[in-house]
Parts: sequence; structure tokens; C-alpha cells
Amino acid sequence: MPDSAPRPRRDTRGIVDPAELLSRVRFRRHVPAPELRPYLEHCWLMDWELPEPYASHLVPHPSVNIVFQRYGALGAPAAAASASAEVSGVGLGLFTQKLTDAGRVCGVQFRPGGFRPFAPAWPVSDWTGRRVPLAEVFPDEETDDSLAAVLSPDDEHARVAALDAFLLALGPVPDPAAEQAMELVDLIRSDRTVRKVSGLAAASGLSARSLQRLFAGHVGVGPKWVILRYRIHEALERAEAAGVTDWAGLAAELGYSDQAHLVRDFTATVGVPPTAYARAVSVP
Repeated sequence: MPDSAPRPRRDTRGIVDPAELLSRVRFRRHVPAPELRPYLEHCWLMDWELPEPYASHLVPHPSVNIVFQRYGALGAPAAAASASAEVSGVGLGLFTQKLTDAGRVCGVQFRPGGFRPFAPAWPVSDWTGRRVPLAEVFPDEETDDSLAAVLSPDDEHARVAALDAFLLALGPVPDPAAEQAMELVDLIRSDRTVRKVSGLAAASGLSARSLQRLFAGHVGVGPKWVILRYRIHEALERAEAAGVTDWAGLAAELGYSDQAHLVRDFTATVGVPPTAYARAVSVP
């Protein structure tokens, strides 16, 4: 009988130079509890012990994350580490995090559109580009208790169970608009023919103005931004593949008007042109 258990994503989309990052940290994804799967991409865990500082870079997904984190000196007891928790809204630019000494991070990545049912009082655009203390978004939760429950266990399945328990205590509140937003973002992500907001409007039966309101309230960024971000994710992944030299062909495949447009967007987002990035990540 085939194994039908859900599995977390295994791709590295959005991670800049994933081979370098994964050589320095332990990064894992886990499937959340069944009740949370309609709203979450996955739970994710990262641990490290570094002899020298390292800066990780990420082209963020159009997703909200809840992040529990603990940082400390190498060899120091866990009780001496500094711990905190935050809601990380959709990141508009390249996200850079300097990792030093030892640390542990446990987070959940919501599906684009999936966070609003857990915090229905605010539009998701209120968190865009911001990292907000957890207690500010969920003032009724005992943050210290949640930090201990999520970060203390050495068993990673216990950490995931604590993340599940934290979220299940929050809700979610049923929200048909959130379901619609998640479906439309999935369409953008999976259907390469959706290259413009007008195409998404035609597919959804909504006006461009209604799409903008839906995405602002439930995704945090506009549909045009989401389309562009998924293009850049794919270009980043393709740039990491050996032998990719036809950037004009890739630009056409991703729906750009020309190669120069792809190069401009890639450079503005990642910080270097795609050819330079491809050379850098191919160096052994």
C-alpha cells in the first residue's frame, strides 16, 4: 500500500546560494497538524553552531511567518541564551540575517493568504515589511510559556507539536476571502500563463480593483507583486542550475518582455545580475 502521508516541500526556492547555507546550518521542514494544513505551508526548524559569523540571504515568499528564536554563545547553557518571538510580515526586499555562535529558530510559514484567519482584526498589509513582537499581535498569549514550549525540547518533533498547539489555541477563524486569496496565489504559483493582473482577474472573475483589495487584506502585497516575486524565485532557482546560459529564453518563458527586464528585476531583488549569481554559486 503506497505511503499517502503528506510531506513537506523539499525545494530551496528563495534561498540565495542554498548549498552554502545548508553546509552551515541544519534546516528542516515538517508538516503541521491536519487542522492547520489548509493555512500553513510548513513548520521549519533551523539550528547552528558556527566558528565564525555567516550572513544568510533570502528572497522572501509572499508569506507571513511566526518565528521563535534563541541565540547564544558557543558552549553556553541554553538557559543563558536570548529568546524572542515575532510575527514576520511579507518581506519586500532581500532578507539578510547574520548568524553567529549558536542558535535555534523554530517557525511556521503560512500559505499566502493563510495568516488572516489567525489574526482577523487587522489586514495582513499592516504587517508587510515589518517584524513585530508576538505579544503585540497576540496580546492574550503567554509569550514566555510559548517560548519555553517551542524552543526548549531537543526533540524536533516535540518542537513542531508545540508550534501546532500554539496555533491551534489561536483559532483559526473561518474566512472565505482567505480561502479565495490562497487559491488565487496558488494559481499564480502553478500556472505560468498567469503573467499579468488582467489575466488573474479574468481567471478569478474579479475586477483588478477587487483583486487589489483582496490581496491587501489577506496576502499583504498586491497581485502584481506576487506574480513578480514568483518569477524571481524561478529565475533564482534556474540560475543555480548548471549550464543555464539562455537568459533571453528564460525571460520569455517567465513572461518578461525582454532579457533586460528580467536582468533588472533580478538584480534589484538579489543584488547581482543573474549571470554573476550563476557564476558565484557554481564555484566549488
